[in-house]
Amino acid sequence: MRARRLLALALLACAGHSAHAADAAKAEEIVQGRCFICHGMEGEAASALYPRLAGQHADYIARQLADFKSGRRKSDTMSGMAADLSAEEMKDLGAFFQKKPATRSETTDADLAGVGRYIFTKGNTFSGVAACVSCHGPKGHGTPQLPRLAGQQALYLENQLKQFNTRERNNDNAVMHSIASRLTELEVKAVSSYISTLE
Repeated sequence: MRARRLLALALLACAGHSAHAADAAKAEEIVQGRCFICHGMEGEAASALYPRLAGQHADYIARQLADFKSGRRKSDTMSGMAADLSAEEMKDLGAFFQKKPATRSETTDADLAGVGRYIFTKGNTFSGVAACVSCHGPKGHGTPQLPRLAGQQALYLENQLKQFNTRERNNDNAVMHSIASRLTELEVKAVSSYISTLE
């Protein structure tokens, strides 16, 4: 009786392992078929216009894909890419990219990055801008609900802050609307530049 129980448990474990491998294989197939064009096979991004997905939280990626599919987050390109993805495939893609090693950019303007570091760690009490660390953490690694910012493309971050300011992007935390509306153009460029260098 005990031997049968052990055999059944072993079979279940093997079945669970192969199902997981199939999910990873399915995610890789989807990435090879469409995601790699903009985001690269490793989530490194093919251009500064596109976000780096490597190291991003799996739940966050899945939620953004669901928002693109439903139209909550606007993007003609991404809405089309997510249109036929199932909820499971979105989770698989999130897990796929979360496992990839995150990359970062090198500092090109130390003075600009210094202003960005100040905004990131302390905010701007004179204009009412909260420090980025208060939500995204001291290293910019975020949470499953809030995105990892560390190492993200500077130009992509700038564009997202502008979209929060104009309410073009409104699927995420409404607090970002208030913060983005108070940032000067210099602060947007500086904080984006600094964040892109974080590991």
